[in-house]
Amino acid sequence: MAVAGEVSFMVFRAQSPFCSRAASQPGDAIKPSIYRVGLTLAALLLFTPLTWANDKTASLPDLVARIKSIGLKGEGYPAAVAAQKELSSQGPQALLPLLDAMEGASPLAVNWLAGALETIADRSLRAGAVGQEAGSGIPAAAFEKVVLDRTRSATPRLLAFEWLVKVDPAARDRLIPGMLDDPSADFRRMAVTRLIAAADASKDDAERLDLWKKGLSGATDEDQVKVLVDHLKSAGVTVDLARHFGYLLEWNLIGPFDNSGREGFAKTFPPEVSRDLAVPLQGREGEVKWDPFTSTDKMGEVNLIPIFKNYRDSLAYAVTNYKAAKAGPAQIRLTTPNAWKVWVNGKLVFARDEYHRGSMFDQYVIPVTLQEGHNEILLKICQNEQTEDWAQKWFFKVRITDNSGKAILPAE
Repeated sequence: MAVAGEVSFMVFRAQSPFCSRAASQPGDAIKPSIYRVGLTLAALLLFTPLTWANDKTASLPDLVARIKSIGLKGEGYPAAVAAQKELSSQGPQALLPLLDAMEGASPLAVNWLAGALETIADRSLRAGAVGQEAGSGIPAAAFEKVVLDRTRSATPRLLAFEWLVKVDPAARDRLIPGMLDDPSADFRRMAVTRLIAAADASKDDAERLDLWKKGLSGATDEDQVKVLVDHLKSAGVTVDLARHFGYLLEWNLIGPFDNSGREGFAKTFPPEVSRDLAVPLQGREGEVKWDPFTSTDKMGEVNLIPIFKNYRDSLAYAVTNYKAAKAGPAQIRLTTPNAWKVWVNGKLVFARDEYHRGSMFDQYVIPVTLQEGHNEILLKICQNEQTEDWAQKWFFKVRITDNSGKAILPAE
């Protein structure tokens, strides 16, 4: 069960659809490649009868609009298939408009538009059509402008980069070093990769140390951070991982409350209604009160089992106040193997009624809007009745980041 409040979506494990990080090593470059949602166009055309005839007279904006109107349940699907087929037959003059059309489009529409763009770009590349202006081939100069435009979303920038380096291989060395602070986590990863490689190749201790420190300043992926922290540790430099990632360490906890039959997830307990930290409440086995807790785990983990007795069939609440330097969008990145709910400033933002699916770095990514100053973050973490060894985990860890996964530290 998933419940959405003020947010439009939640994703599992922060990862761009254009990169396969799991398959790469911390120092490896990532080769952007389109992640396909659903069947390929060929399969769609093969297995789906088209009820929308190809319209050779439709303008490019009309074709794009048909693709962008496709719904998650298949609304507008036949028209979108025909439109993508027609788009894919366009010349290189369609490449830049397709990149522009991805801004604000749904992830599904972006994948369809990207498929058309790749077909056109591949055909132009095989024909040897490379130009500096739109319409004369793959427009290298225009694509580079897209890559460098940080106001754009990551998807069209990564696509433009993928095709730019095919026609201008030197672009990788020219552009990636300046992307250590890029809003795209994928571009930053490429920049960090280069710094790790440069440090590995260096014979100078001082230079290696500077490269590792510089790399860490832009690293947000757990594997790269671990490599850099290990190198720095060997050089006598200690890194505060919890601070680097932005984990929240200071909490007030209360529990346990009853979750027999897993019914507590849906039930409203007093901490969900109001939170006066000085007022005791009735818990599962008598009176309970809010107690302060500071995590000393290097990755900010809060293990609830040592804190609450008889933890099976139980749930607990954790609350903290996060002080934002300014109002604006952010992400709550949560790791837990348990069922959970999250409220921000009294509003339920997301929930997940599942147990023991495992846990991983940035397991859940929840977009939120923070207000300037204090923001109350309330968690409900539920444990079930299972007795298997692998089901005896009851913990959480939370960090606050920007959209690329870089920590947003609380204001002083």
